Amino acid sequence: MTIKVAVLALDGVVPFELSTPGQVFGTANEAAGAPHYELRVCAPGRSATTSPEHGPFRIDTPYGLEGIAEADTVVIPAHAGFLAPPPPAVIEALQQAAARGARLAAVCVGAFTLAATGLLDGYRATTHWQYADELARRHPRITVDPAVLFVDHGRLLTSAGVAAGLDLCLHLVRHDLGAAPAAATARRIVMPLQRDGGQAQYIERPTAPTDPGALQPLMQWMEGRLDRPLTLAEIAGHAKISVRTLNRRFRAQTGATPLQWLLSARMDRARLLLETTDLPITLLADRTGFGSPATLRHHFTRHTGTSPHAYRAAFRQRGPGEGADGPARVPPAPQAAAD
Repeated sequence: MTIKVAVLALDGVVPFELSTPGQVFGTANEAAGAPHYELRVCAPGRSATTSPEHGPFRIDTPYGLEGIAEADTVVIPAHAGFLAPPPPAVIEALQQAAARGARLAAVCVGAFTLAATGLLDGYRATTHWQYADELARRHPRITVDPAVLFVDHGRLLTSAGVAAGLDLCLHLVRHDLGAAPAAATARRIVMPLQRDGGQAQYIERPTAPTDPGALQPLMQWMEGRLDRPLTLAEIAGHAKISVRTLNRRFRAQTGATPLQWLLSARMDRARLLLETTDLPITLLADRTGFGSPATLRHHFTRHTGTSPHAYRAAFRQRGPGEGADGPARVPPAPQAAAD
């Protein structure tokens, strides 16, 4: 099954966010050794100019808005004019895509474009923290959460600023293809896979500057010991720093505490083992550091909404390359905001 991805390019589109889906989904094709994704850039009039603040250039594409009509997933990047109402043709194209069951994913302030369609009314959503209040003011029927990387409602997704678009696209790869292809994709683009949607955004705060790569050796050391009951004292001791410094550096560089990051890494390992092995749950709990099946079930259900047994059965039933929620369908009618 090939998943057709349309990336909407409006005038003023941010170049990095325009290229993010192609980078992630194209790399996923390479990592999987199969063309799971078909990418197309779609622009009104088949051309667009990128945002002037980021080195403007003009792009021409074979696809206009009609390209969205055939897409399984539509990615909506940020663009410079996001505070102005989108062209009616753009709103109509997105609404029609949603009506036939396409997945719509907004990156950064692309959430304003998606919100203008009315599709997010009644749902929780996120955007870049700087513009969260404005999104909430303009669209009071949306519950805006400025403190997370992305929000996934199945067919409607929103993400925070810039780099969170990478997290969102990797999340979609994991959803579509499974943990192993997603991990391989993350390694190829040198991106950590452990940044889950509920992780905090990098909201501006007074912190000392740090070396972005300083924690990487420590993270690799921790990943190599996921089967062990690591404590903060042990982790800090290996890094030769105090527990206080360890916590401060992790929050500054990942937005999470060391133990939150460790739990996320263990969850990724559990998903991978459930998808790729027939290990009994007892042994799987040992290898992922949860210690007991009960503890594994507790954390797994809390993070994924399903049990390890059900997750394994569902993955085996649908197989890699199929969406976890089955065939495309029309999003449910807006209700009270829910996760």
